[in-house]
Amino acid sequence: MTGPNGSSRVFIELGPRPDEPTQLVRPGARSSYPPDVLARLDADAETVIARYREPDAAATTSRSALLPLLHLVQSEDGYITPAGIDFCSAKLGLTGAEVAAVSTFYSMYRRGPTGEYLVGVCTNTLCAIMGGDDILAALEEHLGSAGSRDEGGHSISTSDGKITLEHIECNAACDYAPVMMINWEFFDNQTPESARSLVDALRAGERVTPSRGATLCSFRQTARTLAGFPDTRIEAAEAQTIGGATLAGLRISRSHDDNPPGSASAADAPGEGK
Repeated sequence: MTGPNGSSRVFIELGPRPDEPTQLVRPGARSSYPPDVLARLDADAETVIARYREPDAAATTSRSALLPLLHLVQSEDGYITPAGIDFCSAKLGLTGAEVAAVSTFYSMYRRGPTGEYLVGVCTNTLCAIMGGDDILAALEEHLGSAGSRDEGGHSISTSDGKITLEHIECNAACDYAPVMMINWEFFDNQTPESARSLVDALRAGERVTPSRGATLCSFRQTARTLAGFPDTRIEAAEAQTIGGATLAGLRISRSHDDNPPGSASAADAPGEGK
């Protein structure tokens, strides 16, 4: 474009991309909860909100309670629905726009129906170099004939409701790259073959255990745990959550603390996951 005096102007179009889903309203999404569900959510919400209630006051730090409440309604519907938005806004005295703004800012809140297992493949730099892009491509091809893409083309959901596949940002497990997460549990050092085997096992109803953590539970159960309700399964309490490679640097650092600089034991300290 040309402006006054022949100067050049640059036109910048603001707003969402044409292919980006912007509406929380989806076909079949709840607009309200039936009385029995509402009563159950009310009781659970009171437990959540009480954690943020100031001492000796009825006031609530509402914006702090919003994040777990969104996980709570996601555990009910599998994603954030208009019913969930209205519920959170009513409980916390916020506008629907405020609640929707938060729910669309954080990627852990889903905007559309999600399968029993949310499979995320990291394609950030290290995982991509180590094979993350190949894993995602293999799963898209493997599941493509058994499912359909969402409106923005960002994820695939299988027709049996078992799997939703998407690429995700860094999982903070770079020491085990390439990494997948299923319902936010780590699956380390993956390959296209191992990834295909994992999703096939989930679709077949088999019990699958992550590299670190307890046997997988459903996406909705995971959302309830993220809302702050305890996972009472025995295996969840006993599961190991930190891997050896993650602790390697700490182990080496401590070995240097215990030995004078240049000693053989300090220089030769083992580090798991080299």
